[in-house]
Amino acid sequence: MNKNISYLAGKMRDIDICMLMTHTKNGAIAGRPMSNNRDVDYDGDSYFFTWDDAHMVSDIGGNSKVALTFQGEKAFAIFLEGKAEIIKDKKEFEEHWTPDLNDWFKDGVDTKGLAMIKVHADRAHYWDGEEEGEIKI
Repeated sequence: MNKNISYLAGKMRDIDICMLMTHTKNGAIAGRPMSNNRDVDYDGDSYFFTWDDAHMVSDIGGNSKVALTFQGEKAFAIFLEGKAEIIKDKKEFEEHWTPDLNDWFKDGVDTKGLAMIKVHADRAHYWDGEEEGEIKI
């Protein structure tokens, strides 16, 4: 039975850390762990906070095609492909801010050098035990 986007959103809500992969300027693929802060009402967009001078920000500036992987319990995994954009708008920060982000960014949405990465996925591939499938987003 193929799953839908609502099913994936429910599973993603239980997974805090995912891997964000970008393309570096020399063509390598770089990955780093990112927290989705349980901000998952998934409709194809994922949001992550970082510093505007982080390598992944410059990677996205050079090539916006990225991938996300989420590994859950009991052999559940999701691979998302899509395009990323860098957002520096405080109003948009506020829409996705959660209190635990204050541990990383001491001045909240007013933290100097704050950036938000928005990943809009266009394809999701999932594995749920022995079942697998793909969802076009």
